[in-house]
Amino acid sequence: MAQGLNGEATQGLERSCADEDRIVSAPGSTGIERIEAHFHGNAFDLHRHDTLAVGVTLSGVQRFHYRGAVNHSLPGQVIVLHPDEVHDGGAGTEDGLCYRILYLEPSLLLDCLDGAPLPFVGNAVVSDPALRGTLLSALAPLDEELDGLFVADFVAELAQHLGRHAGQSAKPMGKTAWRAAALARDYLEENAERPVRSDELEAVTGLDRYALSRHFRATYSTSPHRFLLMRRLQKARRMIAAGEPLAEIAVGAGFSDQSHFNRHFKKAYGLTPGRWSVLVRGSSVAA
Repeated sequence: MAQGLNGEATQGLERSCADEDRIVSAPGSTGIERIEAHFHGNAFDLHRHDTLAVGVTLSGVQRFHYRGAVNHSLPGQVIVLHPDEVHDGGAGTEDGLCYRILYLEPSLLLDCLDGAPLPFVGNAVVSDPALRGTLLSALAPLDEELDGLFVADFVAELAQHLGRHAGQSAKPMGKTAWRAAALARDYLEENAERPVRSDELEAVTGLDRYALSRHFRATYSTSPHRFLLMRRLQKARRMIAAGEPLAEIAVGAGFSDQSHFNRHFKKAYGLTPGRWSVLVRGSSVAA
């Protein structure tokens, strides 16, 4: 029987792995392509591309030739394929294979490395829950386009993980830019109900998006994207308590649609908005 990946970080992902061979593509984001692939047997002949490919095996065994060796990735493991390196790919057992992977333009990583070279990870297969979690934050919502603020934080985190596996010393951040982080926080609070672009925060703080991501996290223990998301969810909870319809709350709190709202609400609070609404009404009646 095929093995699958279990755990909260991948809840629901394994269920998406169908029996038929297919590729599912995510909505495009500048510099990042994301796919989910389902295969039996050999999937790709030897080839190479000019992007960095980093993915997570969800079920089955992923087998591929890379840099003169045969590699096998099991559920939960991460694969790292560098630009211009010849490789193939397919299922290592008759049970088939399911994985999600993103293809990242190297320029995105180089922009946040401040002159350091692109990290080279010698091991094509890596067991690292932290790196896997960072990847799945971009790969789990495959049906949604990635927000610009999210991409900046994601690339900064990914660069740190890859640098660690490449044996590169982390560059000291220096003194935390408290004032810049506070300016970004205030701006996000004031504009929580609309999409906020990274270039807006760059103009407000004077920091580039990757430096801001690091300094914001050092100051508030979260990313600008996550901070903005939680402000929207807090407003949604207030609207729920006021008895407003859930369909109107999703838009009123700044979410693209109700599905987007439901997913983030449950991920943050462990309950659906509908269940939260029932509990809030119940406590109000009991009081």
